[in-house]
Amino acid sequence: MITGGAGFLGINLVRHLIQKDAGRIVVLDLADFDYPDVRGRVTFIQGDIRDRNVVARAMEGVGIVIHTAAALPLYSEKDIYTIDVDGTRNLLDEALRQKTERFIHVSSTAVYGIPDHHPIYETDRLDGVGPYGKAKILAEEACLEYRRKGMCVPIVRPKSFVGPERLGVFALFYDWAKDGKSFPMLGSGNNRYQLLDVEDLCEAIRLCMVKDPQTVNDTFNIGAKEFATMKEDYQAVLDRAGFGKRIVPIPAGPAITALRILEFLRLSPLYKWVYETAAKDSFVSIEKAERVLGFSPKYSNREALIRNYEWYLGHLDQFEDQTGISHRVPWKQGILKLAKLFF
Repeated sequence: MITGGAGFLGINLVRHLIQKDAGRIVVLDLADFDYPDVRGRVTFIQGDIRDRNVVARAMEGVGIVIHTAAALPLYSEKDIYTIDVDGTRNLLDEALRQKTERFIHVSSTAVYGIPDHHPIYETDRLDGVGPYGKAKILAEEACLEYRRKGMCVPIVRPKSFVGPERLGVFALFYDWAKDGKSFPMLGSGNNRYQLLDVEDLCEAIRLCMVKDPQTVNDTFNIGAKEFATMKEDYQAVLDRAGFGKRIVPIPAGPAITALRILEFLRLSPLYKWVYETAAKDSFVSIEKAERVLGFSPKYSNREALIRNYEWYLGHLDQFEDQTGISHRVPWKQGILKLAKLFF
């Protein structure tokens, strides 16, 4: 059973597991499961993970729960805590009651906050930034509590991941690339910022499903193995767009101050964790996942970004007039749409 199965990660995971003949799949999501290519191949239950009755019904007869559902940073603080923390506890409690074999929790490297060293290891201090980062830490604490009760609860901490169906903040960059614009980057762009292709994340999750339960009952960083500087990796998308445009470094200090003000005034879609980390190094060690799970990512940062951009170009007609706060639709650019005129 996949929570959040109608979301960006969820649908990629559904397709990945179908391809791997993983067995019967139940999808639980508040949003509609509008994917005609796979809808007839899953059992879809529309409902909220905060609803105990819905959770109990969705989990009936399920051997493995993969928990991807989450309220993202643009949601209200109340929804972030009730979905990401209370909803996770609902699922864990029901999984324990029904004696579910494994509960795989998809967390985030946002739990590390803004670290002072790299690479980051699973044993490093957790320090969430904003309601989302803090809620993700609380959700992990709940997972550890149920692990102590005897459950098998693998926790994966992925870097920001891209790929087919991914829009959100990345759609802003792809929109500028498509329209032949250069793109501003906070700071020099010489910092190394690790990403992750969603297909590689799906395979890491699958490994947590099939490996020995004692082996996987642990916490794993998941990210790309090959990544360069921000400027180099993102320039690859502008090169693919073919307009001869460039990444344009801008002074980080003044830009971050401006973005703080714009966020407060609700004129920018960029939230603190995005703009406070964009000019800094951000990469985790994946050595543990490689050694313990046999994780071997297929895609570099550049390959993942270009793959996502090409999907974006091929599906523009499906979301051109849509905006929202999930990863499956573009975020409103706000005043940044005006800034686009100058690049």
